[in-house]
Amino acid sequence: MKHLSAQEVEALVIDQKDVNIIDVREAAEVAQGKIPGAVNIPLGLLEFRMHELDKSKEYVMVCRSGGRSGQASQFLEGHGFKVINMDGGMMSYTGDVE
Repeated sequence: MKHLSAQEVEALVIDQKDVNIIDVREAAEVAQGKIPGAVNIPLGLLEFRMHELDKSKEYVMVCRSGGRSGQASQFLEGHGFKVINMDGGMMSYTGDVE
């Protein structure tokens, strides 16, 4: 599984690179702020919503501290998706949020 630091993800967002971010936190957590452009798919719903994702794209998985996004990354990788886990989660992210 590939990893990026929160700072590396922040740089991608600032540079407006074609970055696809999936936030696997619960809706109440996301309501407190998420990375701009991130799509919220709570970890518990990922299995039922993975049909919304495109296997030709690479996704950066995000959660609060990196644990749930790591689980999500392993799950999606096992289903043929290209994923990167953001280490440290939103607790380490210092960029702008929406």
